[in-house]
Amino acid sequence: MMNLNYDVVVVGAGHAGCEAASASARCGCRTCLVTMDMAKIAQMSCNPAIGGIAKGQIVREIDALGGCTGIVTDRTAIQFRMLNRSKGPAMWSPRSQCDRMKFSEEWRRILENTDNLDIWQDQVEELIVENGKAVGVATQWGVRINAKAVVITAGTFLNGLMHIGRKKVPGGRCAEPAVANLTASITRHGIRSDRMKTGTPVRIDARSIDFSQLEVQEGENDFHRFSYITESRSLPQLTCWLCSTNETVHEILKSGLADSPLYNGQIQSIGPRYCPSIETKLVTFPDRGHHPIFLEPEGTSTHEMYLNGFSSSMPIDVQLEAIRHIKGFENAKAYRPGYAIEYDFFDPTQLNHSLESKIVKGLFFAGQVNGTTGYEEAAGQGIMAGINAAQKVKNAEPLILHRDEAYIGVLIDDLVTKGVDEPYRMFTSRAEFRILLRQDNADERLTSKAKEFGTISEERWRKFQEKQKITNDIIDYCERTKAKPKEINDALVGMGTTKIEFSERLSELINRPQINLEKLSKHIVPLQKLMGGENGGCEEACEAAEVKIKYKGYIERERKLAEKVLRLEDIKIRGRFDYSKIKQLTIEARQKLERINPETLAEASRIPGISPSDISVLLVLMKR
Repeated sequence: MMNLNYDVVVVGAGHAGCEAASASARCGCRTCLVTMDMAKIAQMSCNPAIGGIAKGQIVREIDALGGCTGIVTDRTAIQFRMLNRSKGPAMWSPRSQCDRMKFSEEWRRILENTDNLDIWQDQVEELIVENGKAVGVATQWGVRINAKAVVITAGTFLNGLMHIGRKKVPGGRCAEPAVANLTASITRHGIRSDRMKTGTPVRIDARSIDFSQLEVQEGENDFHRFSYITESRSLPQLTCWLCSTNETVHEILKSGLADSPLYNGQIQSIGPRYCPSIETKLVTFPDRGHHPIFLEPEGTSTHEMYLNGFSSSMPIDVQLEAIRHIKGFENAKAYRPGYAIEYDFFDPTQLNHSLESKIVKGLFFAGQVNGTTGYEEAAGQGIMAGINAAQKVKNAEPLILHRDEAYIGVLIDDLVTKGVDEPYRMFTSRAEFRILLRQDNADERLTSKAKEFGTISEERWRKFQEKQKITNDIIDYCERTKAKPKEINDALVGMGTTKIEFSERLSELINRPQINLEKLSKHIVPLQKLMGGENGGCEEACEAAEVKIKYKGYIERERKLAEKVLRLEDIKIRGRFDYSKIKQLTIEARQKLERINPETLAEASRIPGISPSDISVLLVLMKR
């Protein structure tokens, strides 16, 4: 057996694996990324899109931590939109359609040019554990890769089983083999596994579609982007289209339900509630006469299109017949049908907040193997696992993000304290402190931490400081500068708001819904200069400043609430109690506290089934 020696080995080169490996390498650890196919690095298995509600915030956070998903997205974007513009800035979420092939190519280019990082093409079959510690992996080609920390990011490949109608084929993705032995080599050490299900839609040939029958959805082309250091989007910006199913489509699909693996007993595992198959929509909402469908391009050099909203594992003939009864799709041709896939995952309550196993030291899990769904959720876990694997190698403290610091912190805390009973997807509603976790301020929240852990370049740090200076200068100027009635009233009337009788600070004027920084700066030269002059160029800093000014009261109130919660985070309880002997706790509380073994009292309070009275009991026992 050939031996390779590294500090960190990462198993799987999906979105979690790529971020984990690159983060570990940036932290100075000799890292090996193992993948079955170097041509499928960071493959977008489903929709070739990044971001969306809350997901976009996660990508911004990854970028602020020095990750690469945002950079790759901007370089391969073919349509960008900022979602939820009609709502407050806490809800704004960037989303970008990407060129599927270029996305993978760009990630590979970055990885191959990352110092301290090697890529090895092979299939991992065994986790090697010695004295309760992960010390490496073994591959099907007889290679042992020794490491001080192991990161598992195997996605849907662990005992993957694909379904189309009554047909079942082993595989981790269409035309790619499943990994048969790795799950067993992990669970033999006492780590619990279970099964989940996901799926993907049919792929359509654009040449067979009558686009005149579809509603056009254009993108946006302003300054917004995913990465704080990307200058602009370089690829041509393409159009998406909106259409919908109809009663005829529904009747055709219903005729095939008896052969659907979701309803004939073939699939027993649970799929993502928030991304249901078209057949699940029909069963769940039987009275709806139509469902929206989005037709989205897969890239700039292909005719392949993604039919968003039509995920299905129905028989092939049923899928195609139903599609051809959608308006504009009468002559539709498919590249391949939709399918469902079942795969193994591991109970995330068995993890610490660092994503290290509580059972096997030096073993980290990230991505769909933790019961999540989505590229963004995977990548967010990946960068944290990579950083913390490197910290483990260095015998240093891990990076833990709290719920008031990042959506990534909310994601990981939900996983390790609550567990999952369905594929976990991030939403803004899962975060208690949404106004603190905006897409505009991810760098302010996290880039200083990234510098401390060594994951960002000097260039990124310099750009962050420049943005912060402009933002703070604008805020300071608006807080201390007053506008006089005779100087500003005509402008106020022109902006559709009332005149002032006495001098008012600019910050007070900006709080008016009719006024924003851009409008106000046209009448105040010093402010215009702070914002970058007539030609602009500091849009992100200006947006951040405006949000801070307009929502100052809300931000301060939420920060105070977060500080109250953080007091419980400081109360460590792991190892202090034998929960089975505390009769004042409910039986459910005893069982869950024993199983999850929370680190802090705050973590314990978020476990489903733990009541405020249970927390009070623990506080009394601690004489608090």
